[in-house]
Amino acid sequence: MKLTIKLFATFRQGRFDIAEREFAPGTTVGQIVDQLDLPREKLGILMVNSRHVQLERVMAEGETLAIFPLVGGG
Repeated sequence: MKLTIKLFATFRQGRFDIAEREFAPGTTVGQIVDQLDLPREKLGILMVNSRHVQLERVMAEGETLAIFPLVGGG
């Protein structure tokens, strides 16, 4: 299945901003995070089609996953 992946802030470094990728049916958000080698402890917000999701969420054909890192500051 074809998905659009959007990375933000520090997750873009050495990767990409937006990419269209192929994944097997039944792939979860967590599996995509792992395939992209993103550190789970630095995950902030995960969104599919502009809605908050968890790592267990199963993706469907044509969806868009946005991955934001934790943001520090104060």
